[in-house]
Amino acid sequence: MKRMKTILAAALLMLSSTAMAQATYEAADGTKYEFQKHMFLNLEGGAQYTLGEAKFKDLISPNVQLGLGYQFSPVFGARLQANAWQSKGGWVAEVLPENYKWKYVAPGIDLMFNLSNLFCGWNPNRVFNLTAFIGGGANIAFDNDEVNDIAAKIKNQSLSHYNLDYLWQDSKVSPFGRAGLEAAFRLSDAVALTLEGNANILGDKYNSKKADHPDWYFNALVGLKINLGKTYNKLLPPPPPAPEPAPEPVVEPEPVVEPAPVVEEVKIEPLRRDIFFVINKTIIRDTEEQKVKDVADYLAKYPNAKVQVTGYADAGTGNDKINDRLAAGRADAVVKALKEKYGVAESRISYDSKGSRVQPFAENDLNRVTICIAE
Repeated sequence: MKRMKTILAAALLMLSSTAMAQATYEAADGTKYEFQKHMFLNLEGGAQYTLGEAKFKDLISPNVQLGLGYQFSPVFGARLQANAWQSKGGWVAEVLPENYKWKYVAPGIDLMFNLSNLFCGWNPNRVFNLTAFIGGGANIAFDNDEVNDIAAKIKNQSLSHYNLDYLWQDSKVSPFGRAGLEAAFRLSDAVALTLEGNANILGDKYNSKKADHPDWYFNALVGLKINLGKTYNKLLPPPPPAPEPAPEPVVEPEPVVEPAPVVEEVKIEPLRRDIFFVINKTIIRDTEEQKVKDVADYLAKYPNAKVQVTGYADAGTGNDKINDRLAAGRADAVVKALKEKYGVAESRISYDSKGSRVQPFAENDLNRVTICIAE
């Protein structure tokens, strides 16, 4: 019980440390990736070594494992798993040397911690990931006939030193704890090749023999990890800003013979700036700040000009309630910057938000935008 409490305390501590784990990655070409929670499936098979007194090769047996998990963050995940097939026991150099086996299935839960993402940051394109896990469950053992037959021989031959004090029949349920490592080699976004090793500890009564210490078995497994659904969102880099239009030349009026010269009014070209935002954000990024300054400079240059600020959200994510809030927040962010950072009078600014009901661009991700038109 003390051991299980220690394991749970350590798991909770590591879980809390992953709450702020890196969840975005930017590639060299500027493409950004955002982590997305997802389920995964483990299909594995291999061999088990049951700790005992017989020769090593005599205690090797086949083993399979099936797991269904959920990745909550780049670092922390959990899975329900069932490990099963066969365990072995035996003796060496006894009057009656015997080996025996029995079957079992051991469902349980593992808490999983991706050490590669924890120490090196999340990268969806990383080829190798190392994950540590701890967990526990119930081992349901059955088909123990072979050791019961041996016990009958021992009784008939009056051999008392085989220590089968914990002999059991039919079935036996034992709690177990376990820990291990999983090495995953990425084959694609959806599939990885896995190599797993785990150690399992049970009470002394698992192998029917009294040894005054816990029983152990160790599994070495190879298999596949299959991601169920998208593991990240891919954000394309925003398009380069449109070139600023060249100012119209000022046409000097022709001299006329009149009491007062007439000066023609200079035509002002309107200015448009598209300020792009990251998904689910209303904060103006440093890369977009120059566009807000362009609008402020234009208004300073033309004292009679005004600006219309309109916020939008993309229709590909969220819902109308969320997107209305995002669109309004993006418009408010630009208006606030114009007034507080650049001193533009409120009377020269009008603003609106369209949510995701209006999509100014054909490409979905470009509609996370505030459009400013000054004229």
